[in-house]
Amino acid sequence: MTKKLAGDFLKCGVAGWCLEVIFTSAESVLRGDWRLMGRTSLLMFPIYGLGAFLGPITRRLDLWIADGAIRPADRAVRHGMLDMVLIFMVEYAAGAWLTTKGICPWNYAGRHSNINGLIRLDFAPLWFGTGLLFEKLTKNRNIS
Repeated sequence: MTKKLAGDFLKCGVAGWCLEVIFTSAESVLRGDWRLMGRTSLLMFPIYGLGAFLGPITRRLDLWIADGAIRPADRAVRHGMLDMVLIFMVEYAAGAWLTTKGICPWNYAGRHSNINGLIRLDFAPLWFGTGLLFEKLTKNRNIS
């Protein structure tokens, strides 16, 4: 793993943890708990860290499609959709594997629009935005 990719992995891991704590804190309010208690798991760090690969994957897709000049908004939609699908795939695979070990930190069984208790389709907009955020956090910046 290159130094940049390792740094990006750390950025995405920490950002994912922070987002999860914020999200679960907001959920606590919906349950009537105004202490805003958020939670996450150490197991989530490497899963969120994989967000470091989203930018390179979507950039390769752009090269493969080679559609030339595309409006930034259209590119964001394309990247967000691909990021969302990739995040769902990783969440499902990681959840299935962690479940076999008895250590999966989430279980969506009985929740709206879940698939095998491992993913929730109603989280699609959240993963769309998270993917774009991870791409922005890991974007190459040439500093002169």
